[in-house]
Amino acid sequence: MANFDAERSLPTSRVGRGAALGKLAAKQALRRVVIKAGSVVVSETRHTQLMDVADQRMARDFVAVLGEMRGAAMKIGQMLSFIDLGIVDERSRETFRRQLSRLQGTVDAMPFEALRPVMESELGPVDKAFASFETRAFAAASIGQVYRARTHDGREVAVKVQYPGVRAAVRADLKNLALFLRMWKSRVPTVAAQEFLDEITGELSHELDYRQEFANQARLAERFADHPFIHVPAPVAELSSDSVLTSDFVDGLNAQQVADLPAAERDRVGEIIYRFYLGSLFRDCEFNGDAHPGNFIYLADRRVAFLDFGFYKVMSPAAVDVERKAAQLCRAADGQGLRDLLARGGVLRPDSQVTAEECLRYTLDAAGWNMVDDYVQVQSFDVSAAMLGVLHPGARSFQSMRNERLPPEHLFSRRLDFLVFGAISYIGAGGNWYRVAAEWIDGAPPVTELGIAEAAWRAQP
Repeated sequence: MANFDAERSLPTSRVGRGAALGKLAAKQALRRVVIKAGSVVVSETRHTQLMDVADQRMARDFVAVLGEMRGAAMKIGQMLSFIDLGIVDERSRETFRRQLSRLQGTVDAMPFEALRPVMESELGPVDKAFASFETRAFAAASIGQVYRARTHDGREVAVKVQYPGVRAAVRADLKNLALFLRMWKSRVPTVAAQEFLDEITGELSHELDYRQEFANQARLAERFADHPFIHVPAPVAELSSDSVLTSDFVDGLNAQQVADLPAAERDRVGEIIYRFYLGSLFRDCEFNGDAHPGNFIYLADRRVAFLDFGFYKVMSPAAVDVERKAAQLCRAADGQGLRDLLARGGVLRPDSQVTAEECLRYTLDAAGWNMVDDYVQVQSFDVSAAMLGVLHPGARSFQSMRNERLPPEHLFSRRLDFLVFGAISYIGAGGNWYRVAAEWIDGAPPVTELGIAEAAWRAQP
């Protein structure tokens, strides 16, 4: 991991951060204008090569600028690394995605001396708080970066420290985000929708609250303490504070390394991801909302460790029951029943002209991969097609539902569907997701090895 420029600090002003985003947008637009203008004098093959090079440079610029800015801007880049919104040409998408995957936790780290004051203002001198502390960060993300350390009682821990000034930076980003999204408007107009901005605002506000994240993580670490294939590292209370979160250290394979494993092993990890995120929604009425590939580690004992609990959502049992009934109606292809359910739930306006068929088609376009009773290997273009099918103004499903309004609780769960879909596609996993979900949708008995093991775990007193 290269070192962050020690002479520079995290930019926090709205004007400064807006200028950086504006320059990034202008740079990409200028490249495309120049290439388009030159297309009249170069061959089609040469034009294609120039566009490919431009897309590759765009990815490198995204990583450099968003990685240095952190905050909300970097969060957008993380999402784009595993959910393809069609920003670049199809030929360049894999290169673009791999470049942006650096934003999942391996961007250049800031020097420890820049973060030391944050730690020591809350925990005291580092050499007194810890028996040993590695000052080279092993992960750097949108809100903070993570260091490896050992406690005085010999416990190996990961110490997550917020960047100095990151709260001001996030506030600035949230005001500038609309500007940043304009660079995509011609390709994906609804990326700039208010609901999307509200999502990012809420998520980053939660992620800045390390006290709440500590409480979320501690509760889940206890809940999954003896789980057969899910692990949540326990946080350390005496070494955590407003801006520092210390947890048990976990070591294993990251998502990119899992993607290189044999198919059967990828499928197993994919099913664990599916069960942890979506199973928790339906069974526990709560879930970790940040389901991206940088937030899990595949351990040597074949458990999957899940990380980062800043964005955590608790839903009412009634709202979860609506989700369950909607899934049951989709599985039964009962469009009229689904329309009636959405009308009762306030999703459809009282005078809505949306038909039963359109309700069913919209839901299947968004989550059809859950509805196929067969082995389905999730591909990145499947995620793209699903998202664009319900978000792009030119899509039939979008046109039918554009004037309706999804309540906030259900917006979060739809977002989770897409993130889980994206994370599974990132590692190239497949499975019969219909049969797995039938456990919590229909109360069906488990049919997979993992399902049987989890059912035995849940049956324990």
